[in-house]
Amino acid sequence: MKITIHRGTHEIGGSCVEVSNDSGEGRIVLDLGMPLVMSDRSPFEWRDYERLSIDELLASGVLPPVSGFYAHERPTVNAVFISHAHQDHYGLLRFVHPDIPVYCSTGSRALIEVSNIFLGTAVNMEQLNEIEMWKPTAIAGFRVTPYLVDHSAPDAVAYVVETDQKKLFYSGDFRGHGRKSVLFQRMVSNPVQDVDCLLLEGTMLGRKEGDYPTEADVEEGFKKIIESSDSYTFILSSSQNLDRLVSAYRAAIRSDAMFVIDLYTAFVLDRLKVISANIPQADWPNVRVLYTHYHAEKLAQVDRKHLYRFVGSKINQDEMRSHSGRSVVFYRDNRYFRQMLGNLGDLTGARTVYSMWPGYLEGSGLEEALLSHRMDLSIVHTSGHAVESDLKRLVSALDPGCVVPMHTFHPGEYQNLFGNVVQLDDGEEFSVPVDSRKRRK
Repeated sequence: MKITIHRGTHEIGGSCVEVSNDSGEGRIVLDLGMPLVMSDRSPFEWRDYERLSIDELLASGVLPPVSGFYAHERPTVNAVFISHAHQDHYGLLRFVHPDIPVYCSTGSRALIEVSNIFLGTAVNMEQLNEIEMWKPTAIAGFRVTPYLVDHSAPDAVAYVVETDQKKLFYSGDFRGHGRKSVLFQRMVSNPVQDVDCLLLEGTMLGRKEGDYPTEADVEEGFKKIIESSDSYTFILSSSQNLDRLVSAYRAAIRSDAMFVIDLYTAFVLDRLKVISANIPQADWPNVRVLYTHYHAEKLAQVDRKHLYRFVGSKINQDEMRSHSGRSVVFYRDNRYFRQMLGNLGDLTGARTVYSMWPGYLEGSGLEEALLSHRMDLSIVHTSGHAVESDLKRLVSALDPGCVVPMHTFHPGEYQNLFGNVVQLDDGEEFSVPVDSRKRRK
């Protein structure tokens, strides 16, 4: 088995791993993500590239150089396996040759569909095949088995990729402190055996862990802030972060507050109910849906019936202003949010909570915008990624023949944590060695 990390050995985002068997006749790709940063770590802006051809995207380095992979050539890659529905792991799928099957979880497929509607990600939905957790898919001499993991993206997976001789564990993005932390506990208490190589994400290396170690702590933080005000509490986060949505909803209910979401968020929750009946919905107690023209227009382009799906919970800004009790507004920091602040009148006593990676605040102008309304900003957040102690627990449990850093800005830190690190560069082919300890068993 040979692996090539086309992007991710020295950066977070844009993940793409090519795996081939020793004969080279079987080839699969794990993730095909949009970059998050440029080579100088400035933010990557897709709008600067979206009009380029595939050849131009390859020349610019946006598309990884995987032969026989894209729509403009004869396909020789056998399949793509997506770990989860964050765009830094699937955002370039639109360019994959339509004859190459793409595999992902049920929840990932649902979120990709939502992003197609609202964000224009343009993934060919007919190309997507749903995987079943812990059940291997046999293709081109590989056995690929998904393992459900705890991550901020719902229905995220790690993959075990096997040939007759070798076994690769691809961690994808994971953590051990979310609402599904039991999945991590099971993984380390009953680990996959005989792993020759572990591709291990290290997003949190070089970052502080923050004041809220777990998702349960985030919920308590929300509740404390909500109950400190009899007015609005604005919680700014991603609508696709299901754990965070649940934390905000639970905190609102426990604080006897109205919970306001936008039409996009309502649609996300509606689509994700295919993975659990416990996911909050627009018709649940205290939930209200705020329509915007942009979101309504996007949904109407697909099916106008979608516009009426949530009408029983619909609320407008006039009704929000007249509400006499507490209100929790779960929103993304965007121009609609800032316009809403100007439309809601007196915001005395209102609170704003930022619940995303604080690095996104840089250059956003959010704090200045809030000051103009005499509002300050609190940060209540926990990462969607594993902290150092959980990275160590996973490596100890799997006991792999080697650990390969990826999805990290600090690959050199792995040497300080583990004794069997193989550090690669983007585009470097690596032949996975059989762990010699397996021969002694």
